[in-house]
Amino acid sequence: MPPTLTVDLNCDMGESFGAWTLGHDAALMPFITSANIACGFHAGDPAMMKQTVRAALRHNVALGAHPGLPDLVGFGRRNLDISAEEAFDMTVYQLGALAAVARAEGGQLHHLKPHGALYNMAATNAALAEAIAEAAYQVQPELVLYGLAGSELTRAGEKLGLRTAHEVFADRTYQANGTLTPRRQPDALITSAEESLAQVLRMVQEGRVRAQQGQDVAIRADTVCLHGDGAHALEFAQRLNQELRQAGVTLQAAGGSAAQ
Repeated sequence: MPPTLTVDLNCDMGESFGAWTLGHDAALMPFITSANIACGFHAGDPAMMKQTVRAALRHNVALGAHPGLPDLVGFGRRNLDISAEEAFDMTVYQLGALAAVARAEGGQLHHLKPHGALYNMAATNAALAEAIAEAAYQVQPELVLYGLAGSELTRAGEKLGLRTAHEVFADRTYQANGTLTPRRQPDALITSAEESLAQVLRMVQEGRVRAQQGQDVAIRADTVCLHGDGAHALEFAQRLNQELRQAGVTLQAAGGSAAQ
């Protein structure tokens, strides 16, 4: 697999709501190229959606809808037994909400990336993946669909003719089949910044990642997910941005330039 010399840095954002504050959104904006903005189901609210869209536009960061399961208490990370039709409907609903906010602020959506459990379910469930891809296609066919590298979701998007971005993770470990180690396992997260940086650079430059079972796995890295709610999220984003640039990697939103 040839190395990817252009990569997107995306971050989940807009996940505060009401009196609750989560993440370091404003500080992180200068170091990313695309923002996945919560649409109110798993987190976020109308005011936070507007605030996050405005901040992204100020920094020329591409706008993405980040639809999740309707589970505020579980932050959208608990699997729900939903049908493909329900997945379609909730994706359309959340896409439409953020698209309206973006338009009101003079911007437009660039991509769609499902959140949490919905993302993980669509990575392995072809019916859910096809429903989410179809929702994106019906609402805005020029959207870029972000999904786990080599997953059912990216396959569904490609089958429909959507532009797709294969996503890798800086702070997550991988299994031999290319999936993420489940969060419930103790070795799911990489807590060392040095290990995370090394993993990202290898995925981007070599198209490979070392699985927990010890073997190298081929992986396509169009976009790298940074989690913005960690204690050292800002420091890590700065370092990753700098090290990728120093390695000669161009940073830009997946599928083209950032939102206009």
